[in-house]
Amino acid sequence: MNAPAPRRLVALLALSGALSAALPVWSAPPVPGAVSTEAGRLAVRHEKFMLPNGFEVILVEDHRLPLVAFNLWVHAGPRNEAPGQTGFAHLFEHLMFAGSRHVPRGEFDKFVDAAGGTDANGSTNFDRTNYFFTLPSNQLALGLWLKADMLGWMIDEVDSVALANQQDVVRNERRQSTENQPYGIVEEAMYQALYPAGHPYRAVVIGSHADIQGIQLKDVKAFARTYYRPNNATLVLAGDFDPKQAKALVTKYFGTLKAGPKPPEVKVAMPVITKERRLVVTDRIELSRLNLAWHTPPMFAAGDAELDVAAHVLGGGKASRLYGLLVRDRQLAQSVQVSQQSQSLSSVFDIEIVARPGASLDEIEALVDAEVAKLATTPPTEAELAQARAVIETQLLQHMEKVGMLADLVNHYNQMAGDPDFVGRDLARYRQTTPVAVSATVAQWLKRDSRVVVQAKPGEQVLAAEVATPPMPTKAAKGERESLNAPEPWRNKPPGAAKAGTLSLPAAQSFQLANGLTVIHSQKAGLPLVSASLVVRAGQGANPADKPGLAGFTAAMLPEGTTTRSAQQIAEAAAALGATLTTQAGGEEARVEFSGLKAVAGQGLALLADVALNPAFAAPEIERLQAQRLAALAQAREQAPLLANAIGNRVTYGEGHPLGANALGTEASIKATDAAALRAFWQGHYRPERAALVVAGDLGEAELRALVEPLFGRWKPVGDAAPAAPLPPAGPIAARTVLVDKPGAPQTALAVVAPGPFAAAPDAADIGVMNAALGGLFTSRINNQLREVKGYTYGMFSGYTMGRERGQFGIRGSVRTDVTGAALADMWKEIEGMRAKPMTAAELSRVRNAQLLSLPGQFDTNVAVVGGYAGNWAVGRPLSAITDLPAKYGAVTAASALRAARQHLDPAQLIVVAVGDKAKVQPQLEAIGRKVEVRDAEGKPAP
Repeated sequence: MNAPAPRRLVALLALSGALSAALPVWSAPPVPGAVSTEAGRLAVRHEKFMLPNGFEVILVEDHRLPLVAFNLWVHAGPRNEAPGQTGFAHLFEHLMFAGSRHVPRGEFDKFVDAAGGTDANGSTNFDRTNYFFTLPSNQLALGLWLKADMLGWMIDEVDSVALANQQDVVRNERRQSTENQPYGIVEEAMYQALYPAGHPYRAVVIGSHADIQGIQLKDVKAFARTYYRPNNATLVLAGDFDPKQAKALVTKYFGTLKAGPKPPEVKVAMPVITKERRLVVTDRIELSRLNLAWHTPPMFAAGDAELDVAAHVLGGGKASRLYGLLVRDRQLAQSVQVSQQSQSLSSVFDIEIVARPGASLDEIEALVDAEVAKLATTPPTEAELAQARAVIETQLLQHMEKVGMLADLVNHYNQMAGDPDFVGRDLARYRQTTPVAVSATVAQWLKRDSRVVVQAKPGEQVLAAEVATPPMPTKAAKGERESLNAPEPWRNKPPGAAKAGTLSLPAAQSFQLANGLTVIHSQKAGLPLVSASLVVRAGQGANPADKPGLAGFTAAMLPEGTTTRSAQQIAEAAAALGATLTTQAGGEEARVEFSGLKAVAGQGLALLADVALNPAFAAPEIERLQAQRLAALAQAREQAPLLANAIGNRVTYGEGHPLGANALGTEASIKATDAAALRAFWQGHYRPERAALVVAGDLGEAELRALVEPLFGRWKPVGDAAPAAPLPPAGPIAARTVLVDKPGAPQTALAVVAPGPFAAAPDAADIGVMNAALGGLFTSRINNQLREVKGYTYGMFSGYTMGRERGQFGIRGSVRTDVTGAALADMWKEIEGMRAKPMTAAELSRVRNAQLLSLPGQFDTNVAVVGGYAGNWAVGRPLSAITDLPAKYGAVTAASALRAARQHLDPAQLIVVAVGDKAKVQPQLEAIGRKVEVRDAEGKPAP
């Protein structure tokens, strides 16, 4: 249940785009899917019908996987809120999960877990609220039963207790996402400057504390009567189902819901700014930021597509103009982001630049103005337009790969364009635009006197007056509940599952090149997409003791120039393919990854091979990355959760341990890194016998061999291999509490950590099921107690990181400052309870099924398959580890899960790291009997 940041809030990151003329049109996939081409036109086969009560249903039959996505859109968002009720639509989204007449409070998500659901959540943007999950296809009836009860009988269960609880949860979400998040209040200030009082877009989606707390039960009921009716909602089913059966079940479950009145129309004129508005916002940030924002045409209106293209040209990645100018050449900026945030009433074109330390925002603004003015007078090149189209097309197809995202796309087009299959016409907008049109549109809309300029600078964070959190009511008063629809007793019993097919997961095969490189291949027919990851045993654990951060620095340098290409040429090559090319270093391995269309797989793998095998380590690029990584160190101090994790690693592994240091390194180690150190690390660790190339997608083995042999077969090790020394063991651990002061923080970020088992642990499945019950699921004991019962947090979750030679347990999340001590006390009770006795049969069945039956939904994209097999190779698991998962999860018992808890969940080893307001938090910690060590942001004892 979330409220996304007010960027372009549509299902697909809003980057629906054109079939690039530079790329071949692909043919319909051999697997029976919903996506097809008709005379070169991308289309989604669907059937749309309406029940007598006005409920819209769209069926998208797609048999690629045994999954069905359920995607319900209610056509109400902040655009429909009354004055003084900002955040109402989003609060209502949360209430929809609080129970209904036939689904008891707290049971909705448990049904989804027990059925093996994935991607279960809801979200609110300015124009709509959606509710979604994906279930195994034999649970079609259950999914419809749940969705119908949410829409038709949720209001029956909303009372003062449920409302108060979700008000607390949403206010915690605001603290976490807006007030305790760098630049959160800056985004809010920008929208308030763009839109006048009374405009529904003026407030960010989440609303204000005063408005959220001021919402009353009568307001909730009125909103439900007006907007949460079948004639104001649309359900998309996408996936593996029989349409005839689906129609009958939809009619059964939704047909008796009573239609409501026609919701009032929202007619708001687009605001007009005739004189530049400037403001400075101070926030608890390390790096200053510049935002330039304009009102632009609504979604799908004339000019919207041209401004999408302009956003790509100016700031759509490393090949863009502003990235090249501000990040690469002038080195004034840490990051560049440009977007056309399309919405129904009006859109916002936003240029966002995070400055390097010491850089002048005024200088950055002048350079940005010059680039915008240049684009307004000189059309982009055909190559820039082709790059934008290629990126847009690939991103669109990648989002259609997942049935849940496909369902959301169809619902998006249905509401915003009036046509579920608008994708073809949407693509045509980009195909038809020209460089001249892009330039003219920029000149028309991006004028200096019609914009808002926001400078965010480090300083005091100024928030609205504190709004007290009332005590949670213990019970509802009489007469608080009412109904929109008559009770139907037959709905009290959830429908049973149909017969399930054999649970199978994507298998992989492997072969080895003569130089020792392992190639792992999983063929996935369907959309013409391919993903690949070159995994190398060159992670943080391989860092020399005196060079923390070297593994990450080496990985970051790979795409910054090879012996034949400059960093700019690499970025342009990836953009021309519409592909993503990324590098990263984790704890034990580094990865170079590519994703793109099958048609460019050969070129994409060639680019991947070039950056991995032929890095230049040029001095100018090293100097640039040094400055960038030093700035990233400063940025990490801004974010309390990241800081809690970093300190948690330091105290878990101990001083001097490679995994205890910040993955970025230290200021001294970053400054000391030179070409010799980088090349020596690369030569010692980036070697074919210590690497695996993992590929998934629409490629057969013969096709893959033909691509891989010429590119990687000639890879020869350079120099001597680095000794394969095992990681040192973690230092001795004793339970303690570490506090990092963050004065004025509205929340305390917690990381409760301890050493954990390695990947080779024979009871890994038992650990996974046990952790799901403790804190791994939304319905877990810890999250339920701290969020749903107490309202202390927006979310608190636990997990095990199990590597080849490392292991860690952690519970992470943020809580309201004034309940830090109480939240930890409750957390400890749940941990002790997990170790005290076996789970009940009902709980075990639910959490085990949540792991077992959800497996197909966890491997439903090429990226997910590659990630799974690459991760298994990195930690030393066999190739069969993924396909063996069903049997392993199926064998977990209450007794084996209890043994796992007692063996791998030791309160005597748990270290609490709390990042928050010391003056308010320390007394709470001491009151619950915890001795507190105060440390600074580097993890060192504070004076």
